[in-house]
Amino acid sequence: MAGVLVGALVLGGLSDRFGRKPMLMWSYLQLGVMGTCTAFAPNYASYCVFRFAGGMALSGFGLSITCLVVEWIPTPYRAVTVAITGFAYTLGQILLAGVAYAVPHWRWLQLAVSLPFFVFLLYSWWLAESARWLVLSGKAERAVKVLQRVARINKRKEEGEKITVEILKSNMKEELAGLKSSYTISDLVRTPVIRHIFFCLSIVWFSISFSYYGLAMDLQNFGVSIYLIQVIFGAVDFPAKVVVTVSLSYIGRRVSLMVALFLAGLVIIANIFVSTELQTVRTALAVIGKGCLSASFNCVFLYTTELYPTPIRQTGLGFGSTMARVGGIVAPLVKMMDEYYPFLPPAVYGVAPVVAAVAAGFLPETLNTPLPDTIEEVESRAKRKKTDDPKEKIPLQPQDKAPQKEA
Repeated sequence: MAGVLVGALVLGGLSDRFGRKPMLMWSYLQLGVMGTCTAFAPNYASYCVFRFAGGMALSGFGLSITCLVVEWIPTPYRAVTVAITGFAYTLGQILLAGVAYAVPHWRWLQLAVSLPFFVFLLYSWWLAESARWLVLSGKAERAVKVLQRVARINKRKEEGEKITVEILKSNMKEELAGLKSSYTISDLVRTPVIRHIFFCLSIVWFSISFSYYGLAMDLQNFGVSIYLIQVIFGAVDFPAKVVVTVSLSYIGRRVSLMVALFLAGLVIIANIFVSTELQTVRTALAVIGKGCLSASFNCVFLYTTELYPTPIRQTGLGFGSTMARVGGIVAPLVKMMDEYYPFLPPAVYGVAPVVAAVAAGFLPETLNTPLPDTIEEVESRAKRKKTDDPKEKIPLQPQDKAPQKEA
């Protein structure tokens, strides 16, 4: 978890500076190498070092993939595409249970889940860099080549040949004019609207991960085979993510996130009042809670990338992931309190998502909204929405009203 936290901070910022694809490829290589080294670690100290470096890479490729998906996929299909990547994550959870059962020795298991990343590294050469990032980084010529290549793959070669550097720059004239030479983490708190988004998202990211890993660490206490409960915990993600995908596409990001978080908190708290003898009921409630938290993860990944503008999108997503890792680090410490007060850990794990649901209510909706490309665009959007709010408008005086037409 500490490695994932550091990776989110370091590799997230580097991706905004050097590109999504280079950081993705580097992360694949680092995770493959460090995972293989972990399998052959001679002692516990070196094992921890390799696991830390592997955690950093885990952050790097997770954040880069999310940004590439969001920056390439058109707005109407964005929620569905993010959901599909979420299903891939769920499938990995289920497969892990089978692989762990088939390969019980930890060294061979570690090697089995690390070697595939070298295959991922090879095919990642085929992936296209974000054209949006290329234009905003002053590499419009490369962006044209990438877009023309994508057009050929999509059997739109003629349309692709019409794209020129001048067309790209004219279409993004305002965004390019508002760019500055470099961006840092300080840009997440420099302006009021971005700062507001940053604080609300930090609470949401922390709470989801905190409660998620609080439940995950309790797997062995449900009286079921740890392999079976891993499959169940993974399988529940499928219906949860299907429901939340429909909700994201038709109801909106904010409401979907709030409802998923509130339900998760409610179910976790309800488990406190269920007798330990009713293991089936306790397991069912925990599975529902885990499903809601997984749905929340899907929401917040998509929501975060849509709220932050392109130059700081990866940095903002990285800091959100960092807050999630802080939650994952704190979760076992809270779990230790059950030796003194058994009801306290589930109560804390349940209250956190409810607080996050309240924080999510203060975020702006992004359903069917184009991705923002500059910080100024985010700030101006918020001002326009405030101006368009009927409560903010000054009522017309009688003399200002247009005369009614005669019958």
